[in-house]
Amino acid sequence: MVSKVSVTRRAGRVRRKLKSVANGQPRLSVYRSSKNIYAQVIDDVKGRTLAAASTLEKDLKGKLKTGADTDAASAVGKLIAERAKKAGVEKVVFDRGAYLYHGRVKALADAAREGGLEF
Repeated sequence: MVSKVSVTRRAGRVRRKLKSVANGQPRLSVYRSSKNIYAQVIDDVKGRTLAAASTLEKDLKGKLKTGADTDAASAVGKLIAERAKKAGVEKVVFDRGAYLYHGRVKALADAAREGGLEF
């Protein structure tokens, strides 16, 4: 079992590296639970969320079989890319948090790239 301290350290390590290469770009942050997946585009300079999407939204929830598979992650990735572009964001840095770049996290990232976000 992985302790909460090690997960927090891993996420901090990833974010520390991201902030050094971000050069003021917003970051696309991913949170993955056992039942859903969430994504936010965050401007760390101003401390504001520019766009957000998750599998809990009414328009996605009806279409998806479950919120915890790669199809759901792809749908959230496309939606976050669309909303980020509407907010005027073209380039982001990808913040995978403490999660490995695999499975649902990778599916979300690939769908966001297909939707037009650059990272």
